[in-house]
Parts: sequence; structure tokens; C-alpha cells
Amino acid sequence: MGCNRTFVIGAMGNGSDSSIGVRIFEKSTSEWVIPTVFGMRPMLSKGHSAIVLDEDRILVIKGNSTSDDCFWFLEVNTAFVREQRARLGSEVVAWSKGVVGEAQIPVVISGPSGVGKGTLIAKLMEDFPTMFGFSVSHTTRASRSNEQNGVHYHFTERDAMKKDIQDGKFLEFAAVHGNLYGTSVESVEVVTDQGKRCILDIDVQGARLVRASSLEAIFIFICPPSFEELEKRLRARGTETEEQIQKRLRNAKAEIDQGTSPGLFDHTLINDDLETCYENLKKLLGLSDGSAKATNISGEFIIPSTTRCLCNLLLVILNSEARFSAPETVHVPLEHTVSKINQKILINCITSHQEKPGSSMFVLDLSSIKGGAPGRTRRGLNFYAAGTNGFKAAS
Repeated sequence: MGCNRTFVIGAMGNGSDSSIGVRIFEKSTSEWVIPTVFGMRPMLSKGHSAIVLDEDRILVIKGNSTSDDCFWFLEVNTAFVREQRARLGSEVVAWSKGVVGEAQIPVVISGPSGVGKGTLIAKLMEDFPTMFGFSVSHTTRASRSNEQNGVHYHFTERDAMKKDIQDGKFLEFAAVHGNLYGTSVESVEVVTDQGKRCILDIDVQGARLVRASSLEAIFIFICPPSFEELEKRLRARGTETEEQIQKRLRNAKAEIDQGTSPGLFDHTLINDDLETCYENLKKLLGLSDGSAKATNISGEFIIPSTTRCLCNLLLVILNSEARFSAPETVHVPLEHTVSKINQKILINCITSHQEKPGSSMFVLDLSSIKGGAPGRTRRGLNFYAAGTNGFKAAS
């Protein structure tokens, strides 16, 4: 990486640590540096390969692993790493796990208290339970009688939440009505790991922070038909004192002014009638027909041993007409070689069967990846088996 630093990735000699470690050799001082490590660390394997992607990232491929756990990104100079390095005044790196396949981007839904956004989200969750997952926010306020910890909110102590914010574990946070509220990176990743589209119910301050972050999302603002109607709904809840209601109304006015200003939200919905607003929300999310369609193509491929020139093979690999879908899970053996052409990583998996030694060539396409630190995954990796006329699918 550059001219002045060398990154060493592997076991660090500590028998109690089962994860892959990182050390940095500073050539200018001839000193070793142990950086602060953010993110979920990959577990040690019997061997791994590494390839520099750019000045910001290194791709690590674990050998003797399956494709759902073998691709890891070590971020060494991304915006998040630079921010944490400046904050701590020392070297920082961050791990993020590569996930094969497309994941629909999260949906940020904001609006003032009493506008009905919670009801709209609940209807989405009820009608499409396998498609959407709710990001459970953290808060330092006391729980209400009908609220469950970990379901409605993660209720936490103020000092603990402030420390986690300082440690970069929150995607957004804000002080609202005298309490801290925030969305942790983990709460979004948990939903996405389940194969669901994450819904974030956050205020306008939080939406602005998410918009400025690395998280790609759709931003929707729910607006009341009038300020008078909003006050009527707040009073009808019967859960707050007059002082609290007045405070919420003041905040609501500021949120409406910000939420309807250009540049922050992609869409604005007026919640005059709940059912109409819900139908419009579904249309925005491509659910107007009330159904969801998904396709999945998978298969196994046998790629025979070949002595043809690697240069010719690479040309075939990069030809889209010679592409096969990879199996849902592919085993990457301990013995493999890695090379890079533009945004494509070529992985030659070498087998050593006594009777039929050979190799299988796969392509990892990084051109559509999203995410990364502070999130713990990078999604959108396209992983497929390379094919030529000499390659055939297994029967």
C-alpha cells in the first residue's frame, strides 16, 4: 500500500485470538504498529490470499472456506478509517465482510411525532413479513408500559450509549426531547443479514446524518395534512403531559420545515387518510400489486483441467456470453491463486485429486458493491463460474 507502509495480515502469535490479525510496518521509521481494529474480524483459516484493490482497501480471501465466509475487505484508508484515525490520533483499520448477491437498499421513514409513521411501518411489516425488517433504535429515555426492550427500542444508559457513539458504533444519533436516540450499525446489519429490507424509523436530524453517511437508502418523509390535525392526534394519544405536548409541537414544526425543504428526502407523503397514504407508500416501494417476485438460479459446474494459455482464458472469462451462475455456495480450497483485472477478481481454485487433478476458475465482480465500514458488510458482490466451450455443467 503506497511506498511507506506494509500491511501484514494473519495470525499474530497470540494463541488466545482466533481471528485474523493486522500489523503495519512503517518503512520510514522501521517500526511495527498494531492498529485499532473496527468491525467484525474474520476467523483464522489454514491459509488465505490477499490482493490490493486500491489505496483504500485490501481484499482477503480465506482458503478452505465457503463463498459465504471467504471474502473480507480490510479498509485501510476509507473515509471512515480516516475519520477514526483523526479522532484517536493513531492508526486504524476496519474489517467488513463481503456478501454475494444484491440486497435492496434500506428505507428511511421520517416524520414528526403523531404523524402516523409507526402505524404505516407496522402495516408494512404485517403485510410483508418476509420482505421487511425493522431497525430497532436505541434510546436513553424510560420505557413506556406497553414497550418491550429489544422490540420497540433498545433501552440503554446514557453513559453507555455516549461511549458507543464515540466508538463509531452508531450510524446516526440525536438528542430529542432531552433524550438520546440513535440507530446502531449493528441494528441495520442484523436485518440485512436476514435477507430482508431494513426500515429505519428516525427523526429528521437522524435522517440528515444517514444521508451524509455511506449508507445508501431511500428517504421518505411523512407529513400531516395540517399542523392542527397533528396537534389533535398528539392529544388523542393521551400519553403525555401538556408540557410534553407543547415541546413535541415545537419540534414538529421545525421537522416539517426541514423535511419539506429540497435535498434531504426523496419523497414526501401526506398522511391525510391512512389507507391512501399506505397505498402510496407501497407504490414507492414497488409493492402496488401486493406481491413480491424473486428468482434464484444456481447450479454446479465441472471445469476440466486445461493447459491453455492463461491470457486466452482471461479473455473468455471477461466475455459476458461465456458466464455461468455460480452455485449458491462454493468451496474455495486452500490452494488457489488470485489476480485482478479492473473490478474483477479472478480466483483459480486448484484441486489435487489423485485421479483427476484440475482447477476451477471463478470471477468475483466488485463493480456493484455497496456498504462497508462503519457497516460490517459490503454487499452486491457478483460471484460466478467462468465458462468456455470446453466447460460443461455437471449432470
